[in-house]
Amino acid sequence: MDLGVDEMNQDGKILRGLAARYSLALQGAGNAEKERLHRAGNDLHMVRPVVLVDELPWHELNQTGELTLCCEDPYLREVECWLRRELFQFKHFRADRILRPFVPVGKVVRATGIGLTVDERQLATDQANHIVSHEYHDQLATPEDLEKLHKATVVYDEAETARRWQLVGDLVGDILPVKKVGIDHISLNPWDDIARFRGVTPLLISLAEEPEFCHQIMRRVTDIAMDIAEQYRQLGLFENMPASLHCTPVLTDDLAPMRPDEGPVGYESLWGRGTAQIFASVSKAMHEEFDIEYMKDTIGRCGLVYYGCCEPLDKKIDIVEKIPHLRKISITPWADVDIAAEAIGRRYVLSAKPNPAAVGVSRLDEEALRRELGHILSACKRNGCACELILKDISTCCGRPENIFEWARIAMEMVNAY
Repeated sequence: MDLGVDEMNQDGKILRGLAARYSLALQGAGNAEKERLHRAGNDLHMVRPVVLVDELPWHELNQTGELTLCCEDPYLREVECWLRRELFQFKHFRADRILRPFVPVGKVVRATGIGLTVDERQLATDQANHIVSHEYHDQLATPEDLEKLHKATVVYDEAETARRWQLVGDLVGDILPVKKVGIDHISLNPWDDIARFRGVTPLLISLAEEPEFCHQIMRRVTDIAMDIAEQYRQLGLFENMPASLHCTPVLTDDLAPMRPDEGPVGYESLWGRGTAQIFASVSKAMHEEFDIEYMKDTIGRCGLVYYGCCEPLDKKIDIVEKIPHLRKISITPWADVDIAAEAIGRRYVLSAKPNPAAVGVSRLDEEALRRELGHILSACKRNGCACELILKDISTCCGRPENIFEWARIAMEMVNAY
């Protein structure tokens, strides 16, 4: 039952106020032009590089109370958080971020465990920051330990999803559309999971001394992950309405169209994403044997593939491109962008990750930032690369949100002159 404003509780009034502001922001968001830029880049017909900022130190950004949560209902508090963060970014550092023209209500998906959870010790210097140091304890030390791992069962809670959708729709549906959203891509990063189950040092020693055992672990973890993905598909949870692909532009005209009326959405309509960050420390041959080979028949089934995260791939492009349907490659601050751009050329998107340390200082060094971004843009232009600038992994801005605001302003100025 729709409630009049006078009958609503305080949570409803808070969300309606935020929704009204979001609706107004949508009118000036320039979504159509930004969508054109995102698609052009991903389709290898770049107009100019797209700039996005993500993975933020939210605990340091609430200097004026704009991000303070006021709702009491746990789920409405999540919706409030989403609205406040979107409005904050739109106001202070919108860059090329696209505002979704609706309020997303995530489909409630639950899964049983896979037999292991992370066993670790943490150290933190800032209790408000979720970025902490980890000491993982090895739980997969012997072949017998593999028996601890098993496949999970996925359950889609349609009733709870409907309840949340109705709840939000009753409150703000006359201001903004409210849509249920499902799983929008397949992400496969088994070595991240294995590192958390084993610890970095035991894992790297094992790769060198027990290669067959490592293959057994990788096959087991990969099979579990792909079984979960297949359950998503069979439950009809896949859809192609993503907001981003791990912080990067996602829109494209090159994915197979979805045809839900013909059955569950298939892998060919989705992006796949793979990474092996711990392999920053291994050779090209080992990287190919223990990760790329597994990516070929997993995320390689997807319509398009984005590979990489924080591991430097500049000298490994030739093995990464063995993954079918590869479209985008992450190039981190620890990679040589000149080597990467020459190897990538016009064939893939170079997803550049400028160093987030630039904003983690007491005062942003504009000259140094312009040199860094100018170097990336020059290398990409020289080699005809479709590219994007993605500032992410920002663990701190030293309590100076203006560092991030200024970074976005400078980056936008430079790409507009590209």
